[in-house]
Amino acid sequence: MEVRKTKQKIILIGDGAVGSSYAFALINQNIGQELGIIDVNRNKVEGDVMDLNSALAFTAPKKIYVADYEDCHDADLIVYTAGASQKPGETRLDLTEKNLRITKDVVEKVMAKGFNGIFLVATNPVDILTYAVYKWSGLPTHKVIGSGTSLDSARFRQAIAELLHVDVRNVHGYIIGEHGDTEFPVWSHANVAGLQISEWVTNNPDTDEEALVKLFFSVRDAAYEIIEKKGATFYGIATSLARITRAIFNNEKAVLPLSVYLDGEYNEKDIYIGTPAIIDSEGIKQIVEIPLNDSEKEKMKHSAATIRTHLNEVLEKNPDLRF
Repeated sequence: MEVRKTKQKIILIGDGAVGSSYAFALINQNIGQELGIIDVNRNKVEGDVMDLNSALAFTAPKKIYVADYEDCHDADLIVYTAGASQKPGETRLDLTEKNLRITKDVVEKVMAKGFNGIFLVATNPVDILTYAVYKWSGLPTHKVIGSGTSLDSARFRQAIAELLHVDVRNVHGYIIGEHGDTEFPVWSHANVAGLQISEWVTNNPDTDEEALVKLFFSVRDAAYEIIEKKGATFYGIATSLARITRAIFNNEKAVLPLSVYLDGEYNEKDIYIGTPAIIDSEGIKQIVEIPLNDSEKEKMKHSAATIRTHLNEVLEKNPDLRF
């Protein structure tokens, strides 16, 4: 495997629960060689930098420091986790206006320093914000990526594995569309050890088919339940971001479900939405367009329309945010 020949420099913007968990995941998994952290709460960053550096004797050498926007100019990767977080009772789309304003300010500061690396967005609503970063940054679409449905798909696979009593590594399936309430599972291509789900059920008549059907809803609504119980979700998405980062720095050409720019795929254009894609050291190498059945095609159409409609409504009310 060819390893990307760079400093493997990451600038993390946003040191809240997600950002700090991502930084911790990088240390534990020995990903990257340099990590600079930016946040409006500088004291919090200083404390986290001290704390993270204390762990290096148990892991591997890495440069970790309090960064500012000047440090973005030669970064290989910017990971964006700043912004307002989802509160109990809120949907991801409820965050749009306030997080667009924060994002616009951040992107302008980053690009003013000459950044030309890969921009990885995790802040919600991630599909809309990734599209906004693309528009405001002027970076090519393959260099602007959202975390998309990577966490949702991981939860989906894990839930299937637990129900069928198999190792999650032998379960393959994707949730695609909006990272939100209109996302949906691609049941038509989900499989266990190469067997389609329908074939697995036929071969294993003791499988609880009703539980299998209901399984997706628990996966889709998992974030709401976690937020209700502990106030926020951060370990899962932080680990997902670390996985994406490793795929970039190791030039893996891994297939991951991400928020990517569509230009005709799924009959959609000029939108960021979740779908499997091949990712390497240059960003998105290729979108993997899954052949959907008629029901799934309608769900993708509805999901894309939801993203577009909501974004247009927000921009109509806030002309200063228009691209």
